Amino acid sequence: MSTTTPERRGPFSRPTKDDGPRATFRQLLPYLAEHRGVLGVVIALSIVGAGASLAQPLLVSQVISVVQAGDPLGWIVWALVALVVASALISGFQHYLLQRTGTSVVLSARRQLVRRMLRLPISEFDTRRTGDLVSRVGSDTTLLYAVITQGLVDAIGGALVFVGALIAMLVIDPVLLGLTVAVIAISVITVVSLSGRIRVASRKQQEKVGDLAAAVERSLSAIRTVRASNATDREIALVEKDAEGAWTQGIAVAKISALVVPIAGIALQVSLLVVLGVGGYRVASGAITIASLVSFILFLFMMIMPLGQAFGALNSVNQALGALGRIQEIIGLKSETERDADIMPVAAVETDDAITFEDVRFTYPSEAVAVHDGDDEPHDLTVLRGVSFSAERGKRTALVGPSGAGKSTILALIERFYDPTAGVVRLGGVDIRGLDRTELRAQIGYVEQDAPVLAGSIRQNLLLGAPDATDEECRAVLAAVNLTEVLERSGADLDAPVGEDGVMLSGGERQRLAIARTLLAAPPILLLDESTSSLDGLNEQMLREAIDAVAENRTLIVIAHRLSTVVDSDTIVVLEHGRVIGTGTHSELVKSTPLYRDLAKHQLLV
Repeated sequence: MSTTTPERRGPFSRPTKDDGPRATFRQLLPYLAEHRGVLGVVIALSIVGAGASLAQPLLVSQVISVVQAGDPLGWIVWALVALVVASALISGFQHYLLQRTGTSVVLSARRQLVRRMLRLPISEFDTRRTGDLVSRVGSDTTLLYAVITQGLVDAIGGALVFVGALIAMLVIDPVLLGLTVAVIAISVITVVSLSGRIRVASRKQQEKVGDLAAAVERSLSAIRTVRASNATDREIALVEKDAEGAWTQGIAVAKISALVVPIAGIALQVSLLVVLGVGGYRVASGAITIASLVSFILFLFMMIMPLGQAFGALNSVNQALGALGRIQEIIGLKSETERDADIMPVAAVETDDAITFEDVRFTYPSEAVAVHDGDDEPHDLTVLRGVSFSAERGKRTALVGPSGAGKSTILALIERFYDPTAGVVRLGGVDIRGLDRTELRAQIGYVEQDAPVLAGSIRQNLLLGAPDATDEECRAVLAAVNLTEVLERSGADLDAPVGEDGVMLSGGERQRLAIARTLLAAPPILLLDESTSSLDGLNEQMLREAIDAVAENRTLIVIAHRLSTVVDSDTIVVLEHGRVIGTGTHSELVKSTPLYRDLAKHQLLV
């Protein structure tokens, strides 16, 4: 089996077609357009400041001429001082507006990115690392700040200064101007040739920062497992490797920027030497006066300064566009609801069943599970193979079977985290793909297998699905799941903190809190995914009694490895390898389904 070694490319090499997501300046404009009012004021201030700056060399020339003539300076000095002070005040106010607008642009980008990110299909999260997504919100968006604060808007006023200085220099001495323009042209060509590589290098740097964030998130989220496994040093080494990768890409950006930043300074120095040499000769020959040469030099400085601003703006814009490409990659993805426009649900049918599966097949996307054998052939990712069953309204339906049989996937399809590859899932006879997702999920309470608890307080966790619930309702549902002891051991009552990922609660308490959160919303359908797996015998019995109490007139679909928790279900569906191999009551399945009988024997139920 042959392998192909990727071509190694340095930081100054040209970008190739597979350099990842890119953004154009046009995609940056909407972020600026949101603040066009403030930016208009900034541009107006830039124009006024440009006029004040251009007037200064003219006044200096007047001062020199008046002094040479021996006349009193009079108002000219005061006018020059007033211009300097006015320029400083305008610059300070403009700086404040730019800083404020830059921060606002970052806020707008973060809002837009978070709103899109939290509405993406679940399948997108299966194929992306959490840390990388966090990095796009926190790190990539920050680079947009530099577009506003590091020269882009300021360069507009600088352009006026540049053009004004150019015209004044043309009037003073076209010969000196021609020599100056020749030097500047070389610097501009150099900067433009490097700008595209800055964008590519910046995007790669942000990708490495995303890798670093993902590595840190991975280690911190499993810190207890890492410590217990004596793997701290190994995890540190892995994180440091990603940190070094981010550092390496940062150096690549620095190398290119190092060529851009001094170009304006070099252009100024070379131009100044040329002007002093040639200009001194022309003064000696009488072609121009000393006052004209001084004015020309001052205009030269004024022309080079906005050129430096333009180079800085080009640098910051290209870095921002590298990050914006990663932001737009997420914003450009379709949300759950947008993808629904491509779906054609099948016709509704008459039924009294709450949930119906009709020949449902489901295969996870290959991007979600990148598992290959030795021949580089992908494994079969099909989870459900023609599953059909019904959950009667107001009844309890249990799903049992070995791990990997597809039980949790069935609940995920009911919640529309995914849509079937083939077949139909119905709610009350209606294809759920034809229902509004918000309406669908309002009818379903879902307790996940891992029973996640959000960082914050008990109250915040409970109100996640029922934001209008009262304190009395919260306490009642906690009592129903035998969790009042958590309130009693903390003086904070419902505001008692649960810690990151519920670390301040036991495993059983986390699971019961997740169930209480679902029960508080009081949906007509409850999906419980192995909801008693972390409970001891006493708490399991108490929880079963609580579920029995709230289950009246509700439809329950329960997953459990402990058959003792589901033997009294109205219907038990037995799954193996993604297929339904038996349906019935406990006593019926013990007789008809060998797999179920074996599971019952192992758990001493027969």
